[in-house]
Amino acid sequence: MSPCTIKTTRKCSFCFDRSNLFVTLYKYVACMTLFEDTIQARPFIKWVGGKTQLLDEVAKSLPRDFATRQHLTYVEPFVGGGAVMFWILQAYPNIEHAVINDINKELICTYQVIKENVEALISELTHIQQEYIPLNAEDRKSYFLSKRTRFNTKQADPVETAALFIFLNRTCFNGLYRVNSKGEFNVPHGKYANPRICDAENLRACSKVLHKVEILCGDFAETGRYAGPNTLFYFDPPYKPITDTSSFTSYAKEGFNDAEQIRLRDFCDQISKDKALFVASNSDPKDVNPKENFFDTIYNHFIIKRVSAARMINSDASGRGAVSELMISNVVNA
Repeated sequence: MSPCTIKTTRKCSFCFDRSNLFVTLYKYVACMTLFEDTIQARPFIKWVGGKTQLLDEVAKSLPRDFATRQHLTYVEPFVGGGAVMFWILQAYPNIEHAVINDINKELICTYQVIKENVEALISELTHIQQEYIPLNAEDRKSYFLSKRTRFNTKQADPVETAALFIFLNRTCFNGLYRVNSKGEFNVPHGKYANPRICDAENLRACSKVLHKVEILCGDFAETGRYAGPNTLFYFDPPYKPITDTSSFTSYAKEGFNDAEQIRLRDFCDQISKDKALFVASNSDPKDVNPKENFFDTIYNHFIIKRVSAARMINSDASGRGAVSELMISNVVNA
């Protein structure tokens, strides 16, 4: 049996990529060595700017000897959907300690519940799925709005909060997470024929990965205490909008403006002084305005690469397609 069909008839989404042998090797090893008794863990939510499509580029940005280094710590201060985190922890078993962080309290609550109480979450999601799927379109919308209202009360216990978070993500428009100035989730209902609200086997796989992960909720700078010679940071901050219609970054009411982008650059300077390695992703303003040098200027003392990525979340289908993104790092032997 192929390692891409471990204990399941579905092909592993991480392994089934023959276009890049470099990354495929690590994906193959991960499937063979770490998850012989379960499926490959993958992001449990859709997330704007999710990095599944850029895993090859992230891998190319790592040190050449990363797979043989010892006592490694991996830190992701803007974890979001966790595509890079789930991939790297399965591909590199030599990572001994991992730390994830996000300012989004409900997102972090969901990670914590998956880590600590996944069976209760599966039970709650199964109940919601059984109620929602048989409904007609009008009743589905009403059900969605009632759950959104419940979610925004912020009075649910952690398991219910996590279940609501995943349900809303799976059934809202384009899988967006957006809040208003009051911090209330305000994305409208989406129109999906048969959304998979409860993916029990993937949630269990995610839970296994998360057992080696320290989960934080707060400002990204709080992760600076983990910087050191054996630490790799991966930054995927809210992207700098490059058009008037591309600002899907309001996943927290605090926002993330140019001043925050510069503060992140200062943080990269500091952890570099502490001999930590980092890789960062961001939008490329030059994709729209060739004279825009914001990131080229503030990161001019680091390595900047431009890579192609597909941007699939846009209310206008004509606005989707290939775009340029930035990969910024202090790794000199990648």
